Amino acid sequence: MQNDARLTRQLWLVGVGFFMQTLDSTIVNTALPSMARSLGESPLRMQSVVVAYTLTMAMIIPASGWIADRFGLRTTFLAAIVLFVTGSIACASSSTLDALIASRVLQGMGGAMLLPVGRLSLLRSFPRQRLLEAMSFVAIPGLIGPLIGPTLGGWLTQVASWHWIFLINVPVGVAGAIATRAWMPESRIANLARFDITGYGLLTFGMIAISIAFDGLGELGMRHATVLVLLIGGFAGIVAYWLHAIRRPNPLFAPDLFAVATFRVGLLGNLFARIGIGAMPFLIPLMLQLSLGYSPLEAGMMMLPVSAASLAMKRFVLRLVARDGYRRVLIVNTLSIGATIACFGWFFDAAPLAIKFVMLAALGAQNSLQFSAMNTIVLKDLGSGQASGGNSLLSMTQMLAMSLGVTAAGTLLATFSEIFGHATPAETLASFRATLACIGVLTAASAWIFWQLEPDRPPPR
Repeated sequence: MQNDARLTRQLWLVGVGFFMQTLDSTIVNTALPSMARSLGESPLRMQSVVVAYTLTMAMIIPASGWIADRFGLRTTFLAAIVLFVTGSIACASSSTLDALIASRVLQGMGGAMLLPVGRLSLLRSFPRQRLLEAMSFVAIPGLIGPLIGPTLGGWLTQVASWHWIFLINVPVGVAGAIATRAWMPESRIANLARFDITGYGLLTFGMIAISIAFDGLGELGMRHATVLVLLIGGFAGIVAYWLHAIRRPNPLFAPDLFAVATFRVGLLGNLFARIGIGAMPFLIPLMLQLSLGYSPLEAGMMMLPVSAASLAMKRFVLRLVARDGYRRVLIVNTLSIGATIACFGWFFDAAPLAIKFVMLAALGAQNSLQFSAMNTIVLKDLGSGQASGGNSLLSMTQMLAMSLGVTAAGTLLATFSEIFGHATPAETLASFRATLACIGVLTAASAWIFWQLEPDRPPPR
């Protein structure tokens, strides 16, 4: 009985950590215009606040498992909470954009370890017959965070100030740190293999260089030659990693993962399809506030249909995939998402409120189906020895795609703002329309990746 109580407390602790991490992935979006006014920046150039957090998580996730094995689950989870809370306080104290970006990096370092380390603690603590139940319980806070994030961010910004979207983490983090000392088991691995620091350096350099290159065309205002050098260097870093991994006996991510066709196609599909999908939580609140005159709270509440429909769609995913197969579902749904994104630019502003809700709910349902199908296709054919590395690489890819999505959206928005202007809401709306059209086309084009999947065999009659 005492052991069951301890496991239950551990479940709640991991769930709250996951909630904090996912909440801060979305709570910032509705506050960006208010942040920009406070810091003396243009709202159209605030994507680095989001990118800094997601890109940092993409960088740290591959190392989180090894860090937990080396220093212990309790120590690592406690350090993650301390970093996250310290970063949150630093964000609230920032008086310049550069300081806020640096603080978001610190916050992302902590957030990157909350879920992987928490999940690892459950794998080592729960018996196999209860593991699915435990993982399902922990997944719920991860769905609730994005559900309330935009609305909570809009409400705090409107009734207090944007600083409180970060300060709200402090009491939760302090309670989490106390609970971690009491309830999280300390588990280390003896004779741990040496960490692949060379491979990690090459991979993170590639991710950072490519992300900065995309951002350099927009917010950073880099010359084209600099951007080209960064892109070439970034892709060279990634290629160098795989050449290094082929020769190393225990690389960060084993190249033989890509010998599995479904993993290869699913991971590439995750990367490119999520670029367009990841741009929408950034673009919609900005468009609502800058072009359509919504308040932060109203903009946040308009995002509720997206999250609610996403949750409701979960019960239909298995049925749709069983009936139509992964290949058909992913191709059709990817094309559908691209069309929906493009429609936001041309029809959303003039549509009645009920139609706007329907469009937002449709996007949420499509996203839910896409994420569930993509994630499953990536992992379903991996062997037991490949599952851990495949899951870590998938998590890294998801964060990287979110970062690239916001970066691409910000770059397109800055480019079209130079063409159409941004002095009036009408000019800004034209920039958003063109940006959403491009994002929609890019998303629809990623359906070609899922076309490479083998057709699903019909179920036996």
